Amino acid sequence: MRDASVIVARDADGMVAVLTAEFPQHGGEYVFLPGGRREDGETPDECARRELREEAGVTAQTWRSLGSYAITLNSTARIHLFLAEGLTCGPQQLTPSEESFTLTWWPMPAAIRAATEGRFLLQGGPLALLLAQQVATA
Repeated sequence: MRDASVIVARDADGMVAVLTAEFPQHGGEYVFLPGGRREDGETPDECARRELREEAGVTAQTWRSLGSYAITLNSTARIHLFLAEGLTCGPQQLTPSEESFTLTWWPMPAAIRAATEGRFLLQGGPLALLLAQQVATA
């Protein structure tokens, strides 16, 4: 198992980049944040920058680490969470396996609500959102 990065991309109006896609093997449509597994030789922040650019078509001026956490107890792989701000939007650069990803922009409270309603498939997104919200209110 390889490390992964997950990004909360928040624009100047407080809107967050959220992706949606169907995951039939898990029973339907889920929401998630941009992110993915590190490629060979990548640092966690290089992975985050690449994934945000590919999945959301976004580059960011400001990056803040929100921490790193174990993915499972049985692996040394970690998930690295980031807050990205100062955004510039461009076209998505989706791979064939990501072609169904739909990008939308949500207010932070709506994204947090989706997390509390269990609409996220993976745990990294909700944790990153909660940590990013703490940064915003600190």
